[in-house]
Amino acid sequence: MAHSLSAKKRIRQNAKHRTLNRARKSVLKTSTKRFLTVIDDSNIEKAQAEYKLLVKKLDQAASTSTMHKNTASRIKSRLAKRLNSLKAKGSSAA
Repeated sequence: MAHSLSAKKRIRQNAKHRTLNRARKSVLKTSTKRFLTVIDDSNIEKAQAEYKLLVKKLDQAASTSTMHKNTASRIKSRLAKRLNSLKAKGSSAA
């Protein structure tokens, strides 16, 4: 157990940051799952809307210390690839 005041304060701060980060990551996972289910349903318009929302949330998480900016960028890139492949399939079928 911490004895100094600064160490006790750091413990309180870590607990607060941990709960915030967990909540943010949970929202990201939920949004990602929602996007992937829309991709599986092959609904292009809905997928674009979900992607836009997910990118916004990823950028918000990257702006804090919840997630590194490169990690958010990598996730966005991979999801954009899936969206673009869905668009390519949709345009070739039409």
